Formats: sequence, C-alpha cells, structure tokens
Amino acid sequence: MSDTTRFAATVSYDGQEFAGSQRQLHARTVQGELETAAERLFGGATRVELAGRTDAGVHAIGQVAAFSADTALEPGTVERALNAHLPEDVAVRDVREVPEGFDPRRWARRRWYRYSLLTSAVRLPLQRRTAWRIGSPLELAAMKDAARTLLGRRDFSACAGPLEEGRSPVRTVAEANFSQAGCLLAFDIEADAFLPQMVRRIVGGLVRVGRGAISAGEFENAVAAAAPATVGPPAPPHGLSLQRVWYDEGYAT
Repeated sequence: MSDTTRFAATVSYDGQEFAGSQRQLHARTVQGELETAAERLFGGATRVELAGRTDAGVHAIGQVAAFSADTALEPGTVERALNAHLPEDVAVRDVREVPEGFDPRRWARRRWYRYSLLTSAVRLPLQRRTAWRIGSPLELAAMKDAARTLLGRRDFSACAGPLEEGRSPVRTVAEANFSQAGCLLAFDIEADAFLPQMVRRIVGGLVRVGRGAISAGEFENAVAAAAPATVGPPAPPHGLSLQRVWYDEGYAT
C-alpha cells in the first residue's frame, strides 16, 4: 500500500539570482531549487509544480507549489526540513496536505501581482532590488484612469509577449489600481490568469501615460486593438512580485 501524500506550500523568493521560476537546463530556477531540496529530503526525484510562471528577476511572496512524496512526515516537519535544504533566497511556508489531484496552476481561480515604482529623484538603495526607479513624479490621476479601462474580460494580446499556438489571449481582470506611500507607488492587479509579460507591459504602458507620452484614451485603444505586443515596453522585472494565488478548494491561502 502506497504512503504517497500530496502537499502544497506557499513559496517566497527573491528573483534577482534566478533565471525564472520554471526549471531550465543549465540555469538556476526556483523550481530547480525546490526539486533539489525535496530530493534531498525524500531521497528520490520529486516533481514540483507551480501555480504560475515568473520571468527572470521577478519576485514572489505568495507563489504556490505542489508535490507528492512517499513519506509519513507531517506537513510541519516537511516545511522545516525543506527550508533547511533551501538557499537563503527561497523559502516555503503553510505546507499542508491537499487532495491527490491538486494542480496548483489549473485549480487556481485568481492571482494577484504587485508592481512597485519609485518616483524618488535620488536612489533609495534598499529599494533597488524590488522597485523600478522612475526618477520623477508621474501623473497619477491619468494612470488611474487608464488602469480602470483594464477591468473585465477581453483579449490582452497587446499586453503579451509571444504566445504558444492555440493559447487563448482572453483574460478577466478583476482589480487594477494604484496606492501610494510617499515616493513609492504600487500597482496591484488581480486576474483569473496572466499572459507572458502581461503585467510588465501593462505597467510600461501606464508609465507612458504617467509621463504624458500617451493619453489614457490612447492606452485604452491600444489594449482594445489587441495587436500583439504593442502595449509597453515591458517594465523591468525586478519591480514585479506575485503576491497571492486563490483557490476555491484544495489549498486556502
């Protein structure tokens, strides 16, 4: 009789030194580090699946991973042991048992990303790894107007990098708003799922609005036209962080 247990965990990482979240040959990735740690813990190859793909340099506070193992260890013990094997720039928390078929990507219902912008005229060294320094004030009211036009279900081809053949560019955005604390400006966006480069291209376009290069109406028209990869250019990856993934069942975060 098998003792295989399915686990899920919330994963945080500093993306600075990673080539992305998904395993790649000859490159350091989040998935690779998690699988290496799991192999050391469980004594055999362990496949780790993630809720979403993040680009090189992108961070996460609330990525979700799932893996199965033949073990009698309790989730709390698995959590402590994995963290003992993981490097300093990645960690797991809230390790729990989940249903056997739990798929962190397909079962996800909503995802939240935050992009951080720094409008300080001078460098703030503590923010250099996690915020894009614009260096000058932005017209926030116009950016908010443009962000509101993203809400709803539509074709986001204009905000995406290259898509695999047959992949739908239609996504539903539930929230898209800004908040400000001094010179730090946060753009929060929630959707059922995201396309490659989608958030970074949206932010790149919104910054153009904030700088007066285009109007909120022109931004809206560019998104609606759905011409591939025409909104942007992509904002730098280090300002982006995956904050949270929601599930209706299996794993409540």
